[in-house]
Amino acid sequence: MVSPLLDFTHLTPDQRIELAEQLWDSLDADLVGPSAADAALLRARRTDLTQDGDPGEPWRQTIQELKTRGA
Repeated sequence: MVSPLLDFTHLTPDQRIELAEQLWDSLDADLVGPSAADAALLRARRTDLTQDGDPGEPWRQTIQELKTRGA
Protein backbone atom coordinates (compact mmCIF):
# COMPACT_ATOMS: atom_id res chain seq x y z
CA MET A 1 0.00 0.00 0.00
CA VAL A 2 1.24 3.46 -0.91
CA SER A 3 1.68 5.98 1.89
CA PRO A 4 -0.27 9.22 1.39
CA LEU A 5 1.70 12.39 0.71
CA LEU A 6 0.00 14.13 3.62
CA ASP A 7 -1.76 12.84 6.70
CA PHE A 8 -5.33 14.14 6.92
CA THR A 9 -6.50 11.88 9.73
CA HIS A 10 -6.62 14.82 12.15
CA LEU A 11 -9.27 16.54 10.01
CA THR A 12 -12.99 15.98 10.49
CA PRO A 13 -14.98 14.61 7.54
CA ASP A 14 -16.41 18.09 6.92
CA GLN A 15 -12.92 19.59 6.92
CA ARG A 16 -11.71 16.95 4.46
CA ILE A 17 -14.63 17.69 2.14
CA GLU A 18 -13.87 21.41 2.35
CA LEU A 19 -10.21 20.71 1.54
CA ALA A 20 -11.18 18.56 -1.45
CA GLU A 21 -13.48 21.33 -2.71
CA GLN A 22 -10.73 23.91 -2.33
CA LEU A 23 -8.27 21.67 -4.19
CA TRP A 24 -10.78 21.09 -6.99
CA ASP A 25 -11.56 24.81 -7.25
CA SER A 26 -7.84 25.59 -7.51
CA LEU A 27 -7.55 23.63 -10.77
CA ASP A 28 -7.63 25.38 -14.13
CA ALA A 29 -10.91 24.32 -15.76
CA ASP A 30 -9.25 24.19 -19.17
CA LEU A 31 -6.85 21.54 -17.90
CA VAL A 32 -9.38 19.22 -16.24
CA GLY A 33 -12.26 19.29 -18.71
CA PRO A 34 -13.10 16.52 -21.15
CA SER A 35 -10.73 15.83 -24.00
CA ALA A 36 -11.73 16.87 -27.51
CA ALA A 37 -12.67 13.25 -28.26
CA ASP A 38 -14.80 12.99 -25.10
CA ALA A 39 -16.52 16.30 -25.87
CA ALA A 40 -17.31 15.10 -29.41
CA LEU A 41 -18.75 11.86 -28.03
CA LEU A 42 -20.92 13.78 -25.54
CA ARG A 43 -22.21 16.05 -28.32
CA ALA A 44 -23.03 13.01 -30.48
CA ARG A 45 -24.88 11.32 -27.64
CA ARG A 46 -26.83 14.53 -26.93
CA THR A 47 -27.81 14.70 -30.60
CA ASP A 48 -28.89 11.04 -30.57
CA LEU A 49 -31.01 11.63 -27.46
CA THR A 50 -32.61 14.73 -28.96
CA GLN A 51 -33.45 12.90 -32.19
CA ASP A 52 -34.72 9.79 -30.39
CA GLY A 53 -37.11 11.72 -28.19
CA ASP A 54 -37.37 8.85 -25.67
CA PRO A 55 -35.95 10.03 -22.34
CA GLY A 56 -36.08 6.50 -20.89
CA GLU A 57 -37.58 5.50 -17.57
CA PRO A 58 -37.62 7.66 -14.45
CA TRP A 59 -34.80 6.64 -12.10
CA ARG A 60 -37.17 5.87 -9.24
CA GLN A 61 -39.05 3.40 -11.43
CA THR A 62 -35.79 1.76 -12.47
CA ILE A 63 -34.63 1.41 -8.87
CA GLN A 64 -37.98 -0.10 -7.88
CA GLU A 65 -37.76 -2.60 -10.74
CA LEU A 66 -34.25 -3.61 -9.68
CA LYS A 67 -35.39 -4.09 -6.09
CA THR A 68 -38.34 -6.18 -7.29
CA ARG A 69 -35.94 -8.40 -9.24
CA GLY A 70 -33.66 -8.72 -6.23
CA ALA A 71 -30.77 -7.02 -7.98
